[in-house]
Amino acid sequence: MRTLDENREEEEEQQEKRRRSERLKAARLWRDAALRCRKLRGGLRALTLCSKNDRLELPEDICEVEALNLANNSLQELPEELAASLGKLRVLELRRNRFTAAPRALLQLEQLLELDMSHNCLRTLAEGLFRLTALRKLCVSHNRIQALPPQIGSLQNLEELDVSFNLLLGLPGTFCGLGRLRALDADHNQLGHFPPEILALGRLEELDLSGNRFGALPASMWRPGSVKVLWLSSLQVSALPDGLCRLRQLESLMLDGNRLSALPPSFGLLQRLKMVNLSSNRLQDFPPALLAIAGLEELYLSRNALSRVPEELGRLRRLVNLWLDHNRIRRLPDSIVELQNLEELVLQGNQIAVLPDHFGRLSRVNIWKVKDNPLIQPPYEVCMKGIPHIALYQQELAQAQPALKPRLKLVLMGRRDAGKTRLRRSLMGTGEEEEGGGPGVELVHWEADAHRQLTFMVFDLSGKAGFDPVRPFFLSPGALYLLVVDLKAYQPHSFHDHVGRFLRLLGAKVPHAVVFVVGTHADLCGEAELEEKTLDIHRQIGLQEAADVRELRRRAEEVELALGRGFPARSSSPHVPFYGVSDRNLRRRRAQLDFLLKRRPQVLSPVLSVGCGGAQRNVGRLRDRLLAVAEHRHIFPNLQRVLPRSWQLLEELLLRSSELWLSRPSCARLGLQAGLTEDRLHGALSYLHESGTLLYFEDSPALKEHVFHNLPRLLGILNVLFQRERAALLDRLLGEGERGDKGRAGPLVEDEKGAVLTVAHLERHLDAFLRRGLLPSRVARLLLRPLVQTQPDLQLIMELLQKMGLCYRVGPPPDAAAADAWFRFPGYVGGEELQPGAPPAGPLFSMEQLHVQYSFPVLFPPGLLARFSVQIDGHVVQRADSRSQIVAYRGKVPVVVSHRPARAGREAETLSVISHASLPNIWTAWQAVTPLLEELDALLREWPGLLYSVHILCSKCLRRGAPSPHAFPGDLLTQPRPDGLTEIVCPENVSERVDVSLVYPPTPAASSPK
Repeated sequence: MRTLDENREEEEEQQEKRRRSERLKAARLWRDAALRCRKLRGGLRALTLCSKNDRLELPEDICEVEALNLANNSLQELPEELAASLGKLRVLELRRNRFTAAPRALLQLEQLLELDMSHNCLRTLAEGLFRLTALRKLCVSHNRIQALPPQIGSLQNLEELDVSFNLLLGLPGTFCGLGRLRALDADHNQLGHFPPEILALGRLEELDLSGNRFGALPASMWRPGSVKVLWLSSLQVSALPDGLCRLRQLESLMLDGNRLSALPPSFGLLQRLKMVNLSSNRLQDFPPALLAIAGLEELYLSRNALSRVPEELGRLRRLVNLWLDHNRIRRLPDSIVELQNLEELVLQGNQIAVLPDHFGRLSRVNIWKVKDNPLIQPPYEVCMKGIPHIALYQQELAQAQPALKPRLKLVLMGRRDAGKTRLRRSLMGTGEEEEGGGPGVELVHWEADAHRQLTFMVFDLSGKAGFDPVRPFFLSPGALYLLVVDLKAYQPHSFHDHVGRFLRLLGAKVPHAVVFVVGTHADLCGEAELEEKTLDIHRQIGLQEAADVRELRRRAEEVELALGRGFPARSSSPHVPFYGVSDRNLRRRRAQLDFLLKRRPQVLSPVLSVGCGGAQRNVGRLRDRLLAVAEHRHIFPNLQRVLPRSWQLLEELLLRSSELWLSRPSCARLGLQAGLTEDRLHGALSYLHESGTLLYFEDSPALKEHVFHNLPRLLGILNVLFQRERAALLDRLLGEGERGDKGRAGPLVEDEKGAVLTVAHLERHLDAFLRRGLLPSRVARLLLRPLVQTQPDLQLIMELLQKMGLCYRVGPPPDAAAADAWFRFPGYVGGEELQPGAPPAGPLFSMEQLHVQYSFPVLFPPGLLARFSVQIDGHVVQRADSRSQIVAYRGKVPVVVSHRPARAGREAETLSVISHASLPNIWTAWQAVTPLLEELDALLREWPGLLYSVHILCSKCLRRGAPSPHAFPGDLLTQPRPDGLTEIVCPENVSERVDVSLVYPPTPAASSPK
């Protein structure tokens, strides 16, 4: 049983490492601006001015200013007197204004050394601009310039020129005259060929021509020979000229996003190369020329078609970053363990089954991605824990005899009374014919093939609504799923309830899940009825899948169109789709949609109808099909996983213990019996936890010294707490007392406290549990006996349930015993009125509303609101809960969590996080909702196949009560506020403007909403 798929603290640490690594790489590629400018600004007297009503007010002592920043002022012209007052000016920043041409005052600043006019509305460069012959740095990126005038050649002192993100079709012939130019950024223009003028720039060190459409590179690429950093990304180039390999000074080369199928043999002459990016090309073979570049530090070969990596890779001893993800690699060379300097190793999305021996030597690796590989040695669960755990596994394997233990998880799911339990008993041949479903979730071990020693861990999941928060814990990768359908009760109009929703649940929780659809009660149907219903199920599965794929492709096309428009176009107007969303966030969106399209559920057809009555119709056939599917190694590679014999012995010893839990010292004693010393025990327990054999929470202070190995007893506890049947629960409470006349007699005595409870008291507690989710610990102790026998057992179980997100501790009601601990199970909370004094959920007209909405068009994860309610408890106070809403305070700031189910005419089910504050204090509202959003994002990461979107609702629309308020993209939560932007036009009402602080948070979020 899996409880929490990911440790949030570990993930945040990994994210920070990734960000740190990205910063380091950026520093290596693009030298610090101050260095590139030879510290031009060092020691200059600087001044930043802000306009008032689009006008500048100049201070009296401006004549001494040497660096002036006028960015983000919406300026269209400069004061005429400015030039006369700035005789000492050397640096001028005019970015993010509204200039359509160079202002006249600027043309008089002939002593200027650095000018930034990026992010304006320039269509051309005025001839007068080229009288500024002292210029060393000129930036006019993100404008609409279609051509550079010939006069640009007069800027003989220019060292850095940035004309990126314009509309340039070529460069003038006079461009050759820029003899001192060291850095040229001309990326993302409309250049149809490599500009030959660049070849004459003998001092050029950094060149970026990415995002143009060359198709080919000139053979004379060896000039200029001084280039150290070269960006040629996304040019649609299919071959590299030999001349490029003569750039002997080259240190960094970006060739990603092209159509390369090979590298020229002379590529190995680039001996100074430290970084090369060949991702997203068409390479089928590992380029042998790369192996000759001994000084290579960063190598990116993601998203190609590589099938093997040569053994000679071990020559590249200086490699720090190696990305080989999303290829077709089946094995890694043994020599990879010699790359002792590796810090980033990305292998996800390949076909790797076995890692080389001594892989644990790669101890410096801190960014490690290996998902979506059919790993069996080490097992997938070990690999996902990281290199230290791989090292422990391989050390253990070297000291103990390996053991192959084929075991497959088999999950039966479906509606209540679908016949799951009876089908399971028939498959196992237990001979139990009694009617009725199981108590909730049951786990049994079924040795289906004695010859192969193949064992199924069979999880029989209840279809009762009360188990919605619990059921997803048992859905995990590497399992075989039986979707059980009652054919007698099935009707075509009820497809969604019987089949469709379960397939979507599996697709969201376990992408690429393997599913058998089995129809039960075939012995109660006629042959014609059976054929009609099984064919209808098969047909509607295909229709639902086609509709889901169509929707994903539609969304993917929208993202592609938005990427094609470019960021400037997306930022021009809030009416444009994906307003303000960065290219990076759109690419992340596209990658997620690609993942969802490629990892569709694998539904094995046809639908098999079985009858579990006397004739046992098709039960043997179903058993044979299960075994046949288990034989497919590419479907279930985990069946071939190899474990150290000591780990297997430890598992067997743990399963023999009937205790509810074992302490760490007790586990250590069992480990010694299995041949595991204390230092080697940790790796075994971590693997058994990840594989679902036991629960071991090494990150929890309250639980880390305990191992929960007795899964049947834990399941029994969950079955008691989530069955929601009053009579059965009351019978358990009265198990040691007497009901008496009308259930009002027969006192019960608590064993430790000596407190006396009448049946009436217990019934009141039971009603409070079923209606409001409130349960005192002493009643929980009575309810869970004999599964929980001691007070320490109960305390640990309640800690475990809190860790799983199923309940949280609350203060006792006023009339409760002061010493008693109380717990709330949000899944039981009914629709009671919210407590007086709770913050209002509706709009406050004296305040601004901050409203972040998560929309779920296909599936709202069952139990999500209940678990979210638990996770936020540590962040809020004075909370009041109802079935669909939580109102509380975070400090003194109100917060509301609101769930709105899908209704007729409503596109999607939604979950919103809302706060209110005055506009000057809106940062407090962001401060209140941000931790809640982080908790929600962490829960949603447990649903990798889930389709959902995030939006920030327009505060102006909310204030006037608009039925469909405008929704700004949730991606903006992860982006910094644009410089100079103060208001955004509401597309629903162009006369209204939304303050930017109501759309962008003060600090971008770390995680990325979809």
